[in-house]
Amino acid sequence: MARELGADVTGLEVLECMKDPEAELGLNEHHQNEVINYMRFARSKRGLRLKTVDSCFQDLKESRLVEETFTIDEVSEVLNGLQAVVHGEVESELINTAYTNVLLLRQLFSQAEKWYLKLQTDISELENRELLEQVAEFEKAEFISSNKKPIIDNIRPKLAPLNEGGAAELLNKEILRLQEENEKLKSRLKATETQATNALDEKSKLEKALQDLQLDQGNQKDFVKAQDLSDLENTVAALKSEFQKTLNDQTENQKSLEENLATAKHDLLRVQEQLSMAEKELEKKFQQTAAYRNMKEILTKKNDQIKDLRKRLAK
Repeated sequence: MARELGADVTGLEVLECMKDPEAELGLNEHHQNEVINYMRFARSKRGLRLKTVDSCFQDLKESRLVEETFTIDEVSEVLNGLQAVVHGEVESELINTAYTNVLLLRQLFSQAEKWYLKLQTDISELENRELLEQVAEFEKAEFISSNKKPIIDNIRPKLAPLNEGGAAELLNKEILRLQEENEKLKSRLKATETQATNALDEKSKLEKALQDLQLDQGNQKDFVKAQDLSDLENTVAALKSEFQKTLNDQTENQKSLEENLATAKHDLLRVQEQLSMAEKELEKKFQQTAAYRNMKEILTKKNDQIKDLRKRLAK
């Protein structure tokens, strides 16, 4: 049973809808017939692949098992060869089954996208044993029982859109509403793009004006710096000229003071000489007076008396 289910029970459309056991797969008659067609296709592919595996064993028996006894190495070689062939057949079938299921899902999803629907799948349900057993029972009821269901033509037309009304009408209204909203959003997006473009243009103009202003400020700063430097040079030159003039004045004043000092020294020496001559003249005149002569005589007598007293004291 597990081997028979392995290649068939892979369609998500079967597992997603098995919620009501009383209604077999829980699908309407149309969808259930589609499932039966897919299972018939899977059974035919499975039968062909099993026949291929059986033929591998039959070929081995006819080509290799012709002797009565085999060694261990020969048995291992035979089994390895058989394993490689069976492995390749099974792998090829599994890959083909997976790709077939992808194509089936693609058909379903494409039809759903035409109605702006988003289908979802639950991979974990693929290993639900209860659902797998339900599929097995459904397969028994449909294919093992004798002619329970009529054979449906293998060529199936594509699904046609549902008639207007009910859920389809609501879906169309929702689609129209979404299209109108989409148009509004497109208009708003266009207006926003226009505003953004205008804002970018304004930004470019402001950046250019800022660059021009910065350039003007730079030129103005250079002009101010040059003017300040020129003023500073003129000020330094004026100060240097004034300093040189002051230095020259001081040099002239120093020379004048030195000359005046020399003149004053000469005048002082002349005055001192005149004073000395005047003193000598005065002393000479004073010595010629009677008072001076009398004073000198008195001093001479006193000196003589002192000398005499000293001699007497010495004795």
